[in-house]
Amino acid sequence: MNHERHFTVEEANAALDWIRPRLQELRTARDRLGHREAHEAMTEAAQTNGGGEHGKTIGEGFLEVRSLLGRFTDAGLVLRDLDRGLVDFPAIRDGEEIYLCWQEGEDAVEHWHDLESGFTGREPL
Repeated sequence: MNHERHFTVEEANAALDWIRPRLQELRTARDRLGHREAHEAMTEAAQTNGGGEHGKTIGEGFLEVRSLLGRFTDAGLVLRDLDRGLVDFPAIRDGEEIYLCWQEGEDAVEHWHDLESGFTGREPL
């Protein structure tokens, strides 16, 4: 087994109310890291003052991203694609480890795939 925790379909669906806002929080934190102007300003300022306010913003964004990703991992979830909101839930089906698969915009967890096939191998439950 690759995962310690395995979800039932009911448990995965119950987790969606927690997952949805965490995805948005993670995107917001990530976007602070990707702000090109802040990176450029920090690079220029770092030569004299360690990055100042821009460095603080990026540093805080990094810490928030790391913390939120850790929360997904600690919950036993596999975040596959933040932009698409693609999340896998380790599960057991017919004695084999699989992933229950959910993508943001779907009302419920209604698909699964084996460990190797990924999203392209999704099948209805």
